[in-house]
Amino acid sequence: MRTPHPIAAHSHSPPNPYEDLAALDDGPLEDFLQVEEPAVTEGAEQEAEWAPPNHRRGSRDSGARPRRRTRRRRRSPFTGLSLAVKAVIAVLVLAAFLALGDRWALLYAERTAAEKVRDQLKLSASPEVEIDGFPFVTQLFDQRLDSVSVTVPDVAADRVSLAKVSATATGVRVDGGPTSLRGVRIPELNGEVLLSFDDLNRELGASQMTFTGHGGDEVRARGVLPVAGHDLRMRADARIERDGERGISTEVGGMRLDIGDLATFRPGTRESQGLHLTRKSATRLAKEKQKAKELLSVPSIAKRIGVPDSAVKEALSDDSKFEEFTGSPRFAGQLMKMNLIDLAVANPELLKRLGFDLALLDGLSRLTRPALVDRLSIGFRLPKPPKGELSLRDVRVQKDGIRVRVTGQGLAIGK
Repeated sequence: MRTPHPIAAHSHSPPNPYEDLAALDDGPLEDFLQVEEPAVTEGAEQEAEWAPPNHRRGSRDSGARPRRRTRRRRRSPFTGLSLAVKAVIAVLVLAAFLALGDRWALLYAERTAAEKVRDQLKLSASPEVEIDGFPFVTQLFDQRLDSVSVTVPDVAADRVSLAKVSATATGVRVDGGPTSLRGVRIPELNGEVLLSFDDLNRELGASQMTFTGHGGDEVRARGVLPVAGHDLRMRADARIERDGERGISTEVGGMRLDIGDLATFRPGTRESQGLHLTRKSATRLAKEKQKAKELLSVPSIAKRIGVPDSAVKEALSDDSKFEEFTGSPRFAGQLMKMNLIDLAVANPELLKRLGFDLALLDGLSRLTRPALVDRLSIGFRLPKPPKGELSLRDVRVQKDGIRVRVTGQGLAIGK
């Protein structure tokens, strides 16, 4: 008997359409909605692989727990120093403060002393005071200063100004404390006075003169002096000498005024002084026959030049004798001895024909020697100190001016 075979059962239900749609699905919906990342090349992978890590305190890796910030305590620069080093630093700082205080007290004392000197000597400006020695406060407490230097510029002295007066005092005794300086006593002082030639040329420039040193104690004055509308060349030599203990005076010599090459005027009443012809003009006048005859025809002129009346009459009557007489060097020398100022009083027209301006002659007659000396006076006198002695020594004429050494004893400033 054969085993019966199973017979497949046939379903007669209709097909499900959703099953057909499910067969067409490519994958899950999550894969379809996911953003596709761009492809990374091999070089980019290597570059990303060797990028340096971020070690900043605020950064954190994915999934890493954030680190809590902590405040680090600063370390003092003196923490590692030993006690001895700290002590040395403290001493240095203290010394710096003490030095600063000492300098402040020094500046205050110098300014106070400058005001005292200005008021005591009635100066127009405060002098420059410099106190030597360190420390200053210890000297002040001891009421004794080793050395004090004082420089006073532009000191008025009579008609001129002293360019600079500088002096150094030693062993100065102080009356008062650091903030209450009442006065000082100066047992000894040594310094120098400078009278500058630049100041002389400016202050005595009314006569348009220039002063220069000629060594030793001699000063030369050269320039122009206007007289009656004429600019006359002037020259003089001055000798500088002491005048008492505190003064300087000027002895003027060799003074002369040149009227071109026509004549020379020397102020004074001596025979060699007055207005005289130069050798050049006298020689020229002797060769001019008409002018020479006019001179010799005046008896007073012939007498002044020392020509006898008989010789004058013979020369005026004979031309050959006249030429022989006026052509000799002796006649030119005689003309130079004649004072034209005296001649102008009696014969003004004759001098006018000789080429002289009568107004100039009148101006020269009024120009006396004391008046010219006063124009060239460069003397001065130091003021008398209230206490002690102040004197001048050793006059020296140098290139920049006249220098005189000054000394003092027992001086006092203030109360």
